[in-house]
Amino acid sequence: MDAAALWQRYQDWLYYHKGLEFYLDVSRMRFDDAFVAAMQPKFEKAFQDMAALEGGAIANPDENRMVGHYWLRNPDLAPTPQIKQDIVETIDKIESFVRKVHNGDIHPPSVPLFTDIISIGIGGSALGPQFVAEALAPDFPPLRIHFIDNSDPAGIDRILTKLKDRLGSTMVLSISKSGGTPEPRNGTIEVKTAYAAKNLDFSQYAVAITGVGSNLDKQARSEGWLATFPMEDWVGGRTSEMSAVGLLPAALQGIDIRAMLAGGKEMDDATRVPEIKNNPAALLALSWYFAGNGKGEKDMVVLPYKDSLLLFSRYLQQLVMESLGKEKDLKGNVVHQGIAVYGNKGSTDQHAYVQQLREGVPNFFATFIEVLEDRQGSSLEIEPGITSGDYLSGFLQGTRKALYENQRDSITLTIAEVNARTVGALIALYDRAVGLYGFLVNINAYHQPGVEAGKKAAAAILDLQQRVMQVLKHEPAPISLTHLAEKAGASDEIEAIYKILRHIAANRRGLVLQGNPSQPTSLTVSAN
Repeated sequence: MDAAALWQRYQDWLYYHKGLEFYLDVSRMRFDDAFVAAMQPKFEKAFQDMAALEGGAIANPDENRMVGHYWLRNPDLAPTPQIKQDIVETIDKIESFVRKVHNGDIHPPSVPLFTDIISIGIGGSALGPQFVAEALAPDFPPLRIHFIDNSDPAGIDRILTKLKDRLGSTMVLSISKSGGTPEPRNGTIEVKTAYAAKNLDFSQYAVAITGVGSNLDKQARSEGWLATFPMEDWVGGRTSEMSAVGLLPAALQGIDIRAMLAGGKEMDDATRVPEIKNNPAALLALSWYFAGNGKGEKDMVVLPYKDSLLLFSRYLQQLVMESLGKEKDLKGNVVHQGIAVYGNKGSTDQHAYVQQLREGVPNFFATFIEVLEDRQGSSLEIEPGITSGDYLSGFLQGTRKALYENQRDSITLTIAEVNARTVGALIALYDRAVGLYGFLVNINAYHQPGVEAGKKAAAAILDLQQRVMQVLKHEPAPISLTHLAEKAGASDEIEAIYKILRHIAANRRGLVLQGNPSQPTSLTVSAN
């Protein structure tokens, strides 16, 4: 396509939202009018399905749940007055609580103000707040935030060591819908123990964000924690950033949560338009479908050209892959759907994997995210008439052009600046795009059976560990792995038993492994 035709295609397919100062350019996706026409019936149905979902239809039949994260941004759309009231009251409660924390009405027992936050969560309950903190937190926030998002003891120790002198002024947010998810439960127990070791009453520092009536909710209320905030049954973890999960930590850091919600609402309004060309989420879904032939045959590489948006690709990785990565469609057919997502930031990645993107395996499409504002205030000239921001813009345009010239397609999103409103809009845009794409390929984007299977498998390993340790308690002499597996009633789980024992022995927890480590069958184990 020559330059004039490409310029015309850019103009023909450019989407612009005046209120949000948001641009979406899909002109470098090589679909043609025939493809768009063929997709039209699928989109008509997807628009209808999305409207039904927002109206309160059961969108997750596995758990008989509605999917209502859109209502968080516009409570007037909630299907019942009670749900609307719950949303409004939760936001009011968050703002009231944060105001009292900031002015010192709510404070730790021995100091006048909280200075830090430990946020304990997993998946979307961590990734959303992390992304927003990186994107929007002021340089000197009223409370600095730290995340425990894994069951890694060394990672937990690192956070607690960093905060050891400020633990007495650090609030703890424990985030878990069920209250039983292992990672946040483990993190909460570890942190609570650290507070006890310093003779600090954990209940005077702790806040729960959880399902009403969950084990965590009951614990928080019985122990008299500072506050509890709800995780609604109809909000999934990966779409929970506009709920208390994301709004509370954001507000505590001084981020304008009303602006986030307003930006999300404005984008939601734009993505309800039942026309492909005038709906930015539909344009994204169309492009994803085209790139991967409706089967996820190409990966999505996300490249934000702004340091503050570094974690957006990681946030999208969960949102897209957990939502769309499904074995079966809604009819029970095995389809193995999904889109792999990876990325870091520009222009850093031009010195990393853009070489492969341009000349290697053409198994991807790129998404560039451009921010027009370089910085607040004027920029010095690195060269006559050229600033650092000009270089960054040039790198983006140059990479986009170089990829296109080598038959690599791309999408470009442009926002005027990174602020609470535009970040809220980006979250809402991808929420909707994922939902529409899920309907296009006829899968349930709102459940995660693979994640649940992993949790069950992990629980089985821990159960096996307890059985094995019970056997070892009564063994007077070293025992072989084979004999141990037989006594534990797990002869077909020898490899798992070996790995359990190796881990326990490496952590000096009362087991001794003897033999040749390179030949596990030679090993014997005994309890100290």
